[in-house]
Amino acid sequence: MSRNALSLCLLSGAVLLAASGAVVMQFAPSAGGVIASKLLLGIATGLGIAAILRRLMPEDCDAAPQALRKRYTREVVIAMTAYALLLVVSILLLKQVDGTLLRALIALLPVPPMVLVLRAMIRYIRDVDELQQRIELEAVSFATAFVSLLYLTGGFLQSAKVIDVPSNVAMIWVFPLVCLAYGLAKAVVARRYH
Repeated sequence: MSRNALSLCLLSGAVLLAASGAVVMQFAPSAGGVIASKLLLGIATGLGIAAILRRLMPEDCDAAPQALRKRYTREVVIAMTAYALLLVVSILLLKQVDGTLLRALIALLPVPPMVLVLRAMIRYIRDVDELQQRIELEAVSFATAFVSLLYLTGGFLQSAKVIDVPSNVAMIWVFPLVCLAYGLAKAVVARRYH
């Protein structure tokens, strides 16, 4: 599939999911409907960002063999699907449970799928050639440095009472921000080598 076709598919999926999220919000304003709507809108946003990143990357930015790319994609899609489902289950169950230990276990339900995503990323980086490893590791390094600087800046602004971001929101957004920064950094780094 060409870069343009893939970007168009991702963008079409994003629009479809965003529209579905809006419909669910309109016709199912209950707590479950709101959660489903937010989940659909979150996935739509992710697909939209993926479409943009795919469009920005050079055609040959990923020199990995087709089988390796398929394995990575399969592992990530399965893990992210499990994450989305377990996140919804966790949110719904937390509204019904009182015990601290049980609440902790339920709150952590979405974490194992993210471990599988990280495992897929590590396996992918380990199995590509040296040039692709360099591109991936530079992108990860830049992303980590950027998000760390962003959070340091936010911490100083929070301490000065210039902003007020709840800690649970800040903590939950670390990994998605690293992933977004990684995608942007990879688009820039890959252009330098190709």
